[in-house]
Amino acid sequence: MPLNTVVCEQSSNYFARKTVMEDPTDYQKVPKRESGKILKRVSLERLMDLKVDYAFKQLFGNEKNKNITIVFLNALLQKTGRNQIKDISFLNIESGGEHAEDKQSRPDLLVITNAGERINVEIQFTNQYDMVKRSIYYWSGAYRGPFKKKMTYSELRPVIAINILNFNLFHQTDHFHTTYHLYEDEEEFMLSDVMELHFVEMPKLIKDWKDDKLDPWNDVLARWLMLLGMVDHRKDEVYGKIYQELEEIAMKDESLRSAFQSWEELSMTQEQYLAYESRLKRIIDEEAAQREAELRIQAAEKEGLEKGRKEGKKEGKKEGKKEGIKQGIEQGMEQGIEKGEENAKEAIASKLIAAGMEVRLIAETTGFPEERIIKMLCETQE
Repeated sequence: MPLNTVVCEQSSNYFARKTVMEDPTDYQKVPKRESGKILKRVSLERLMDLKVDYAFKQLFGNEKNKNITIVFLNALLQKTGRNQIKDISFLNIESGGEHAEDKQSRPDLLVITNAGERINVEIQFTNQYDMVKRSIYYWSGAYRGPFKKKMTYSELRPVIAINILNFNLFHQTDHFHTTYHLYEDEEEFMLSDVMELHFVEMPKLIKDWKDDKLDPWNDVLARWLMLLGMVDHRKDEVYGKIYQELEEIAMKDESLRSAFQSWEELSMTQEQYLAYESRLKRIIDEEAAQREAELRIQAAEKEGLEKGRKEGKKEGKKEGKKEGIKQGIEQGMEQGIEKGEENAKEAIASKLIAAGMEVRLIAETTGFPEERIIKMLCETQE
């Protein structure tokens, strides 16, 4: 909830792992040649980072680019044995609860296929530390959304959640693409195909590329994910070698060539690029504010611990007469630490409010409920 929208008022309240391959003869390597044949009007550095949700939506959520979106989705879904998508329709709906006060959110990309399956794609530039639950939440909204009166449960269609992450999430595996379904625990047979979750971790993909473990000439998914990873505006880096290889492949791959052309057109449109830069700046500013808040909390916890120890010793001496010195010191230390942490978090919340950060982000950073943040905001406006 943005701070400028707050109203202050009184209230009482899996399948076997597969690689998406094509016949090597379809994309025989051609001799190396001078780069720049695909991008003719903008430099590599000017290209938008497709891991920023705004750029991703503009490229893959555009009706005129529907064909490349279909190719991209098929590359992801072939791993789990899904049938080829022939056509999609873009959906532009809110995902949320059944009541007006429930949390609402808009998916980055939501489509329905010719087979009636819904696919929700989320691109996450920043680690919010809640990605698994967030994905299930979006999945649940897309699954129950079409259910209307007089419908039967058998009419509910599968929903596939695809999460493309600009950070590492799972430490249990080095695979950059993992998939999840509903299985029986012991015999591992599938309960239902209505739920399918995909997670793509881009840093692991780039590491595999650097370790020469990817073959974009024959692996369609690697090809498209390398396209997403080619420009990294957070690190101010562009992988020119990825571009050179994809440029060669694009001479044979019409869909990839079309994606490059649309990407270039998007990046050279002044209005679109300004909107992209604004979104990127907001993301980076939120990252910086959250990191600063974390550092302040750590400092406050350290200060609170020291203060708690001192107050604990004093309080412990008094209580020790009744309950024993050891118990009194421990209790006093706990009280001092809690008081120090509470004061520090209130100070941080006040600074974040003054900086204009969203209520939701302040609540997540400090651990305070949103109602308390709103109350603090209202007190500053009185």
